[in-house]
Amino acid sequence: MADRRIGMWLYTNGGGDTIAEKIIEKLNERDIEVLNNLNLRNSIAKNGHILYRGDNEYYGEKLDKLDLFFSYNAGEQTLYQMYLYQALNRVIPMINSYDSFALTEDKFHTSFILRNAGIKTADYKLCHRDDGHELKKIIKRWDKMVYKPTDGWGGVGLTKIENEANLDMLMPFLNQMDLRYFYVEKFIDYDNTDFRVDIVDGEFVSCYGRKASGTDWRTNVTSGGSVFMREANDEIIDVAIRACAATGVDIGGVDIIYDREKEEYIVLEVNGIPAFATPEQEKMGLNFNDKKINLIVDLIDRKTK
Repeated sequence: MADRRIGMWLYTNGGGDTIAEKIIEKLNERDIEVLNNLNLRNSIAKNGHILYRGDNEYYGEKLDKLDLFFSYNAGEQTLYQMYLYQALNRVIPMINSYDSFALTEDKFHTSFILRNAGIKTADYKLCHRDDGHELKKIIKRWDKMVYKPTDGWGGVGLTKIENEANLDMLMPFLNQMDLRYFYVEKFIDYDNTDFRVDIVDGEFVSCYGRKASGTDWRTNVTSGGSVFMREANDEIIDVAIRACAATGVDIGGVDIIYDREKEEYIVLEVNGIPAFATPEQEKMGLNFNDKKINLIVDLIDRKTK
């Protein structure tokens, strides 16, 4: 029997299944057993244990007795899974930790922490839902701003507000959604491209660029953006490493843009589950997967000793 046992839940689309196989093989070489595809949706909590109830060989497994749980699946997270994620992290190590995962899922909290760590972000404002007049003062001062759901990802729900008339049109829809607060950022004058910088355990893994399509300003691939080859300079790498350290993520993908008005790099977002390069992207020349896998395996090895 292996000295150590971990659970893993990694996305399977976009080549994720192949990535999982490579991680498992390398961990097995270090005498670390991997229980793969442990979706917390198929678990129940009972009398101090979190029991796996999936229809496979791990049925009845006490997940709280594992040496670590590696959760790496952004698209299928539900409130139930996150609730168990939080509970499980109270008794065993997680990658990423629940606290860092929850922090990076919230745009306001991320910006708040980054600013306090001396890392540049877009100017932002969080105000109570009844404080709509404050938003009107902001649009006059900023000229353009972006409304962001604090817990969205992939560019979903981002709305560019270019004048007070736009804001007047948007407010009824926001009020209908019964939001408790509004989070807005000043729209940054940039060239519609960004840097996605991957960091694992404080080490630089890779950088590539993303470009918005046509007249859109969002660089997210899920919003129509496209990936292209791009190098990171030392300043960008340093900003990304510091952003991951500030938010506490073991694995992070930091989105950075260049503010042409202020002539400085700013962090837009820290992603707790940055994707590996897809097979199509690897053909383009994005060849960072092996380095990322090796660093993750080293990280798991260290955290389970």
